Amino acid sequence: MKAIGFKQHLDIKNPSSLIDFETKRPKPNGHDLLVRVKSVSVNPVDIGVRKNEKGILKQPKIIGWDAYGVVEEIGPQVTLFSSGDRVFYAGSFIRSGSDSEYQLVDERIVGNAPKNLTDDEIAAMPLTSLTAYEGLFEQMKLTFNKSKNKGKTILIINGTGGVGSVATQLANLAGFTVISTASRSESIKWTKDHGAKYVVNHRHDLVKEVRNLGFKYVDYIFELNDLDGHWKEMCELIRPEGHIVSITENRRPINLRLLTKKKAHFSWEWMYSKSYYHTQDMISQHNILNKISTMLDLGELQSTLTKSLSPLTSRNLRKAHELVESGHMIGKVTVSNWQ
Repeated sequence: MKAIGFKQHLDIKNPSSLIDFETKRPKPNGHDLLVRVKSVSVNPVDIGVRKNEKGILKQPKIIGWDAYGVVEEIGPQVTLFSSGDRVFYAGSFIRSGSDSEYQLVDERIVGNAPKNLTDDEIAAMPLTSLTAYEGLFEQMKLTFNKSKNKGKTILIINGTGGVGSVATQLANLAGFTVISTASRSESIKWTKDHGAKYVVNHRHDLVKEVRNLGFKYVDYIFELNDLDGHWKEMCELIRPEGHIVSITENRRPINLRLLTKKKAHFSWEWMYSKSYYHTQDMISQHNILNKISTMLDLGELQSTLTKSLSPLTSRNLRKAHELVESGHMIGKVTVSNWQ
């Protein structure tokens, strides 16, 4: 089968940074689905994994954690899907990625694809939707009870990225007053279009920016960009007994004492945890993706796709990586159609 991967970290403009190659088509076992991949999306994690490779690999490493495709074969323990089913998923951090013609993925982290969207619109959604949903409704323990949530505030730091664009929509649908961060005119418009009531500039003093809106504290903070850079601001802005969730790593120790008197909560969200550790609730990702699929079909959620490339070649995948790596990407970019 065709695949795209890398053997060493090179500048993305280097033609060898991602290469086309042929490899053996895998066979499904256990709960595995063998999916014929039709469209993939690129996320910051792809950039991070590529850059963290210090040596030279004997075989190319296949990455990619967003896909739309069709089930080709199923493993002997599969009960949720059949051959021919249309599916979408993010996949596992410790298995071969979606940048290949065929991919093995555990059925318990796969959802039924939306019926009313294009291949690319679907492929843009799995990883960011899972991250946003788990961060809001599992880590923060929010609900979709609009009357209960009326008047409650959530600050989403980086509301224009993939996760932020979904989190803003979900929080707005749940009845929260969403304060998003953005700095450019096009990104401000984007986040407002996706449900943010207020927009503040993350390049300025966030405490002053939020308090100038009339909010001394916010009830929840979803940090999606720079934990180290915003930590003190978040500790100042979070209300007593509030909750901060972050998806980004700290590069230096964070001072949890700043939350002590407020008795505020801090937790991480890592979408891969369930499949990485094979947790008992791993199947929750199947259920979440099915919810997201329904919401997309009903028009309650909008796909965050902003750019599509075709065909699915190393050249176009490098272009997609370059867009994400630039740090100026709004929404999501996909690559589809194997040559």
